[in-house]
Amino acid sequence: MQIRHVALISEVDGHDPGDVARVAAALQRQATRDLGPTWEVSATVDAFPSLEDVPVGYWPMMVRTDIEVEGADGIHLDEHNQPFALITYSDSWSRTASHEMCEMLVDPAASRTVPGPSPKPGQGRVSFVVEVCDPPEAAEFGYTVNDILVSDFYTPHFFDPVAAEGVRYSFTGAIKKPREVLRGGYLSWLDPVSNHLWQERWFESEPEFVDLTALSPGGESLREQVDSVTPHPQLTQGLERSDETLRAAVAAGETTATAARAKAERLRAQVETILAGD
Repeated sequence: MQIRHVALISEVDGHDPGDVARVAAALQRQATRDLGPTWEVSATVDAFPSLEDVPVGYWPMMVRTDIEVEGADGIHLDEHNQPFALITYSDSWSRTASHEMCEMLVDPAASRTVPGPSPKPGQGRVSFVVEVCDPPEAAEFGYTVNDILVSDFYTPHFFDPVAAEGVRYSFTGAIKKPREVLRGGYLSWLDPVSNHLWQERWFESEPEFVDLTALSPGGESLREQVDSVTPHPQLTQGLERSDETLRAAVAAGETTATAARAKAERLRAQVETILAGD
Protein backbone atom coordinates (compact mmCIF):
# COMPACT_ATOMS: atom_id res chain seq x y z
CA MET A 1 0.00 0.00 0.00
CA GLN A 2 1.37 3.39 -0.99
CA ILE A 3 2.08 5.69 1.96
CA ARG A 4 0.92 9.26 1.48
CA HIS A 5 2.64 12.07 3.34
CA VAL A 6 0.74 15.09 4.63
CA ALA A 7 2.36 18.25 5.99
CA LEU A 8 0.57 20.56 8.42
CA ILE A 9 1.79 24.18 8.40
CA SER A 10 0.37 27.18 10.19
CA GLU A 11 0.99 30.59 8.63
CA VAL A 12 -0.92 32.34 11.42
CA ASP A 13 1.20 34.90 13.26
CA GLY A 14 1.69 33.93 16.88
CA HIS A 15 0.16 30.46 16.48
CA ASP A 16 1.56 28.20 19.20
CA PRO A 17 3.75 25.50 17.54
CA GLY A 18 2.67 23.16 20.31
CA ASP A 19 -0.96 23.52 19.22
CA VAL A 20 0.00 22.67 15.63
CA ALA A 21 2.01 19.66 16.79
CA ARG A 22 -0.84 18.37 18.97
CA VAL A 23 -3.32 18.64 16.11
CA ALA A 24 -0.87 16.91 13.75
CA ALA A 25 -0.55 14.04 16.25
CA ALA A 26 -4.35 13.72 16.48
CA LEU A 27 -4.67 13.72 12.69
CA GLN A 28 -1.96 11.08 12.45
CA ARG A 29 -3.84 8.84 14.88
CA GLN A 30 -7.12 9.41 13.04
CA ALA A 31 -5.46 8.59 9.71
CA THR A 32 -3.78 5.45 11.06
CA ARG A 33 -6.44 4.06 13.39
CA ASP A 34 -9.75 5.23 11.89
CA LEU A 35 -9.56 6.34 8.26
CA GLY A 36 -6.79 4.01 7.09
CA PRO A 37 -8.42 0.64 7.81
CA THR A 38 -11.81 1.93 6.64
CA TRP A 39 -10.70 3.30 3.26
CA GLU A 40 -7.49 1.26 2.80
CA VAL A 41 -5.17 4.26 2.81
CA SER A 42 -1.88 4.74 4.64
CA ALA A 43 -0.51 8.14 5.59
CA THR A 44 1.87 10.12 7.75
CA VAL A 45 0.96 13.54 9.13
CA ASP A 46 3.78 15.84 10.26
CA ALA A 47 3.91 19.44 11.46
CA PHE A 48 6.45 21.78 9.85
CA PRO A 49 7.38 25.34 10.86
CA SER A 50 7.02 26.77 7.34
CA LEU A 51 6.07 25.80 3.80
CA GLU A 52 9.74 26.07 2.81
CA ASP A 53 10.58 23.26 5.29
CA VAL A 54 8.16 20.77 3.70
CA PRO A 55 10.01 18.04 1.75
CA VAL A 56 9.14 17.42 -1.88
CA GLY A 57 6.41 14.76 -2.15
CA TYR A 58 4.41 15.90 0.88
CA TRP A 59 0.87 17.24 0.48
CA PRO A 60 0.68 20.56 2.38
CA MET A 61 -2.27 21.67 4.50
CA MET A 62 -1.83 25.39 5.20
CA VAL A 63 -3.64 27.12 8.05
CA ARG A 64 -4.17 30.84 7.38
CA THR A 65 -6.11 33.81 8.70
CA ASP A 66 -6.49 35.64 5.38
CA ILE A 67 -8.62 33.27 3.27
CA GLU A 68 -11.24 35.78 2.17
CA VAL A 69 -12.21 34.41 -1.25
CA GLU A 70 -15.50 32.48 -1.27
CA GLY A 71 -14.81 28.79 -1.86
CA ALA A 72 -11.03 29.15 -1.48
CA ASP A 73 -10.94 26.91 1.61
CA GLY A 74 -10.59 23.23 0.85
CA ILE A 75 -8.55 21.01 -1.40
CA HIS A 76 -6.92 22.25 -4.59
CA LEU A 77 -4.46 20.84 -7.14
CA ASP A 78 -1.10 22.47 -7.86
CA GLU A 79 0.45 22.87 -11.31
CA HIS A 80 1.61 19.25 -11.14
CA ASN A 81 -1.84 17.97 -10.10
CA GLN A 82 -0.72 17.29 -6.54
CA PRO A 83 -3.24 18.11 -3.79
CA PHE A 84 -2.90 20.82 -1.18
CA ALA A 85 -5.40 22.29 1.26
CA LEU A 86 -6.18 25.77 2.58
CA ILE A 87 -7.70 25.97 6.06
CA THR A 88 -9.09 29.04 7.80
CA TYR A 89 -7.82 29.45 11.36
CA SER A 90 -10.54 29.42 14.03
CA ASP A 91 -11.23 28.02 17.49
CA SER A 92 -12.22 24.75 15.78
CA TRP A 93 -9.54 24.63 13.08
CA SER A 94 -8.59 21.07 14.03
CA ARG A 95 -11.97 19.82 12.81
CA THR A 96 -11.55 21.67 9.52
CA ALA A 97 -8.06 20.22 9.11
CA SER A 98 -9.42 16.73 9.81
CA HIS A 99 -12.18 17.24 7.23
CA GLU A 100 -9.69 18.27 4.55
CA MET A 101 -7.18 15.55 5.45
CA CYS A 102 -9.74 12.76 5.25
CA GLU A 103 -11.06 13.92 1.88
CA MET A 104 -7.55 14.48 0.53
CA LEU A 105 -6.40 10.98 1.48
CA VAL A 106 -9.50 9.21 0.13
CA ASP A 107 -9.57 11.21 -3.11
CA PRO A 108 -6.29 13.02 -3.87
CA ALA A 109 -7.40 14.02 -7.39
CA ALA A 110 -10.64 15.51 -6.02
CA SER A 111 -12.70 13.98 -8.84
CA ARG A 112 -13.51 10.45 -7.63
CA THR A 113 -17.11 9.37 -8.21
CA VAL A 114 -19.31 6.38 -7.36
CA PRO A 115 -22.44 5.49 -9.39
CA GLY A 116 -25.81 5.01 -7.76
CA PRO A 117 -29.50 5.94 -7.76
CA SER A 118 -30.16 9.66 -7.37
CA PRO A 119 -31.76 10.84 -4.12
CA LYS A 120 -33.86 13.15 -6.29
CA PRO A 121 -36.99 11.30 -7.46
CA GLY A 122 -37.13 10.67 -11.18
CA GLN A 123 -33.53 11.60 -11.88
CA GLY A 124 -32.27 8.06 -12.45
CA ARG A 125 -28.69 6.90 -12.03
CA VAL A 126 -26.03 9.50 -11.20
CA SER A 127 -22.35 9.76 -10.21
CA PHE A 128 -21.79 10.77 -6.58
CA VAL A 129 -18.78 12.97 -5.79
CA VAL A 130 -16.73 11.22 -3.12
CA GLU A 131 -16.46 13.75 -0.28
CA VAL A 132 -16.34 11.58 2.80
CA CYS A 133 -16.92 14.31 5.41
CA ASP A 134 -19.74 16.31 3.79
CA PRO A 135 -22.94 14.39 4.74
CA PRO A 136 -22.00 14.38 8.50
CA GLU A 137 -20.31 17.80 8.33
CA ALA A 138 -22.04 19.42 11.32
CA ALA A 139 -19.94 19.72 14.47
CA GLU A 140 -22.35 17.65 16.57
CA PHE A 141 -21.37 14.56 14.57
CA GLY A 142 -17.63 15.02 15.10
CA TYR A 143 -15.59 13.16 17.70
CA THR A 144 -12.28 13.59 19.51
CA VAL A 145 -8.87 12.01 19.03
CA ASN A 146 -6.35 12.74 21.81
CA ASP A 147 -9.10 15.10 23.03
CA ILE A 148 -8.74 17.09 19.78
CA LEU A 149 -11.95 17.68 17.81
CA VAL A 150 -11.98 15.92 14.41
CA SER A 151 -14.53 15.24 11.69
CA ASP A 152 -16.72 12.21 11.19
CA PHE A 153 -16.52 10.57 7.75
CA TYR A 154 -18.62 8.06 5.85
CA THR A 155 -17.43 4.56 4.98
CA PRO A 156 -17.48 2.79 1.58
CA HIS A 157 -20.78 1.22 2.68
CA PHE A 158 -22.33 4.69 2.36
CA PHE A 159 -22.95 3.85 -1.31
CA ASP A 160 -24.44 0.38 -0.73
CA PRO A 161 -27.69 -0.20 -2.65
CA VAL A 162 -29.74 -0.98 0.49
CA ALA A 163 -29.41 -0.66 4.25
CA ALA A 164 -28.42 -3.70 6.29
CA GLU A 165 -28.24 -4.52 9.99
CA GLY A 166 -24.85 -4.19 11.65
CA VAL A 167 -23.28 -2.08 8.89
CA ARG A 168 -21.37 1.08 9.77
CA TYR A 169 -22.14 3.89 7.31
CA SER A 170 -20.02 6.54 9.03
CA PHE A 171 -17.16 6.10 11.47
CA THR A 172 -19.11 7.38 14.48
CA GLY A 173 -22.28 5.57 13.43
CA ALA A 174 -24.21 8.83 13.11
CA ILE A 175 -25.23 7.96 9.53
CA LYS A 176 -27.73 5.11 9.71
CA LYS A 177 -28.31 4.20 6.05
CA PRO A 178 -26.79 4.58 2.58
CA ARG A 179 -26.65 8.11 1.12
CA GLU A 180 -28.18 9.70 4.23
CA VAL A 181 -27.52 13.42 4.67
CA LEU A 182 -27.49 14.60 8.28
CA ARG A 183 -28.67 18.04 9.42
CA GLY A 184 -25.97 20.55 8.53
CA GLY A 185 -24.49 18.35 5.79
CA TYR A 186 -24.82 17.79 2.08
CA LEU A 187 -24.27 15.24 -0.70
CA SER A 188 -23.23 16.13 -4.27
CA TRP A 189 -23.55 14.28 -7.56
CA LEU A 190 -23.27 14.68 -11.31
CA ASP A 191 -26.39 14.09 -13.40
CA PRO A 192 -25.18 12.66 -16.75
CA VAL A 193 -28.37 13.69 -18.56
CA SER A 194 -28.17 17.42 -17.86
CA ASN A 195 -24.40 17.43 -17.14
CA HIS A 196 -25.23 19.47 -14.04
CA LEU A 197 -23.90 19.11 -10.52
CA TRP A 198 -26.71 18.58 -8.02
CA GLN A 199 -26.81 18.58 -4.27
CA GLU A 200 -29.00 17.45 -1.43
CA ARG A 201 -28.56 19.98 1.39
CA TRP A 202 -29.90 20.04 4.91
CA PHE A 203 -28.99 23.58 5.94
CA GLU A 204 -32.49 24.78 6.75
CA SER A 205 -35.44 23.15 8.54
CA GLU A 206 -35.83 20.51 5.81
CA PRO A 207 -33.51 18.94 3.23
CA GLU A 208 -33.68 20.37 -0.28
CA PHE A 209 -32.37 19.57 -3.75
CA VAL A 210 -30.24 22.25 -5.42
CA ASP A 211 -29.14 22.48 -9.05
CA LEU A 212 -25.62 23.82 -8.58
CA THR A 213 -24.30 24.48 -12.04
CA ALA A 214 -23.36 23.00 -15.38
CA LEU A 215 -20.17 20.97 -15.17
CA SER A 216 -17.11 22.92 -16.24
CA PRO A 217 -15.37 21.20 -19.17
CA GLY A 218 -11.89 21.64 -17.72
CA GLY A 219 -9.73 23.29 -15.09
CA GLU A 220 -11.16 22.82 -11.64
CA SER A 221 -11.71 19.39 -10.10
CA LEU A 222 -15.21 18.20 -9.22
CA ARG A 223 -14.61 18.97 -5.55
CA GLU A 224 -13.39 22.50 -6.32
CA GLN A 225 -16.48 23.13 -8.43
CA VAL A 226 -18.76 21.86 -5.66
CA ASP A 227 -16.96 23.79 -2.90
CA SER A 228 -17.01 27.05 -4.86
CA VAL A 229 -20.83 27.13 -4.76
CA THR A 230 -21.48 25.46 -1.39
CA PRO A 231 -21.62 27.45 1.86
CA HIS A 232 -20.14 25.71 4.90
CA PRO A 233 -19.68 28.40 7.57
CA GLN A 234 -18.86 25.98 10.38
CA LEU A 235 -15.67 25.05 8.52
CA THR A 236 -14.71 28.42 7.02
CA GLN A 237 -15.62 30.59 10.01
CA GLY A 238 -15.27 28.03 12.78
CA LEU A 239 -17.58 27.20 15.65
CA GLU A 240 -18.78 29.69 18.22
CA ARG A 241 -16.97 29.33 21.53
CA SER A 242 -20.35 28.56 23.09
CA ASP A 243 -20.83 25.51 20.83
CA GLU A 244 -21.36 22.47 23.09
CA THR A 245 -19.24 20.12 20.98
CA LEU A 246 -16.30 22.54 20.98
CA ARG A 247 -16.63 23.28 24.71
CA ALA A 248 -16.63 19.56 25.54
CA ALA A 249 -13.48 19.02 23.46
CA VAL A 250 -11.74 22.00 25.07
CA ALA A 251 -12.60 20.76 28.55
CA ALA A 252 -11.28 17.29 27.74
CA GLY A 253 -8.16 18.84 26.26
CA GLU A 254 -7.47 20.78 29.44
CA THR A 255 -7.67 17.58 31.47
CA THR A 256 -5.32 15.88 29.04
CA ALA A 257 -2.88 18.79 29.24
CA THR A 258 -2.80 18.55 33.04
CA ALA A 259 -1.98 14.85 32.85
CA ALA A 260 0.65 15.43 30.16
CA ARG A 261 2.39 18.12 32.23
CA ALA A 262 2.47 15.87 35.29
CA LYS A 263 3.97 13.03 33.28
CA ALA A 264 6.53 15.37 31.72
CA GLU A 265 7.59 16.67 35.16
CA ARG A 266 8.15 13.15 36.49
CA LEU A 267 10.07 12.12 33.39
CA ARG A 268 12.21 15.26 33.50
CA ALA A 269 13.02 14.60 37.15
CA GLN A 270 14.02 11.02 36.28
CA VAL A 271 16.28 12.25 33.48
CA GLU A 272 17.94 14.77 35.81
CA THR A 273 18.58 11.98 38.32
CA ILE A 274 20.18 9.83 35.64
CA LEU A 275 22.37 12.67 34.40
CA ALA A 276 23.40 13.54 37.96
CA GLY A 277 24.66 9.98 38.41
CA ASP A 278 22.73 9.39 41.62
